[in-house]
Amino acid sequence: MNGTIRVSGDGLGYLATEREFTNYHLIVEFRWGQANCPWGDRIGKARDSGIFLHSVGPDGNSHDGNGAFRAAIECQIMEGSVGDLLLIRGRAGDGTLIAPRMTVEAALERDAQSWPYWRAGGERITVERWGRINWYGKAKDWRDEVNYRGPRDLESPRGEWTRVECRCVGRRIEIIVNGVTVNEAIDVHPGEGKILMQCEGSEIFFRRVELRPIPREE
Repeated sequence: MNGTIRVSGDGLGYLATEREFTNYHLIVEFRWGQANCPWGDRIGKARDSGIFLHSVGPDGNSHDGNGAFRAAIECQIMEGSVGDLLLIRGRAGDGTLIAPRMTVEAALERDAQSWPYWRAGGERITVERWGRINWYGKAKDWRDEVNYRGPRDLESPRGEWTRVECRCVGRRIEIIVNGVTVNEAIDVHPGEGKILMQCEGSEIFFRRVELRPIPREE
């Protein structure tokens, strides 16, 4: 529709690339629609979606969503949380666990669920199997409620397009929101895979989905 992709949010699932990728610069612009759906229990809650990076394993292998997604590193797209990095566990074709992993520089403080905030130059920690690294400016009192907006949010105002960039080089991922680096991880595993655009109970529109190769030595 006019060069955009509409994800209705009516269900849990994803739109996946046919190929696996590594060493790339992904540029995506999104804006929210109006509706939240019963799927994923999103009625009255913050609008929610995501970009899955380095997704691996068979279709529908994730623990999250009872198999609605794939194991991956997720760049969160959620009101107040655009740029969080999440670990999505899953199962390989032989049933063994796919346990994502990443190392980050983190602030000493933690959120209400004890997950850290990214801070360049902070304490280096490793998370594995599941967990979240909050983007650096996420509100400490973030609430899962519709139209939530924190005082330092970089997401564009409702109805406008927000630009999200994911730079994946080797074992490093950098997340940039409207031109500002908000999160970064190294020693990322998996280091390659398919890219997914998530459907998780909220209407969302995507446009300008660009994938640019990056030489490994950059």
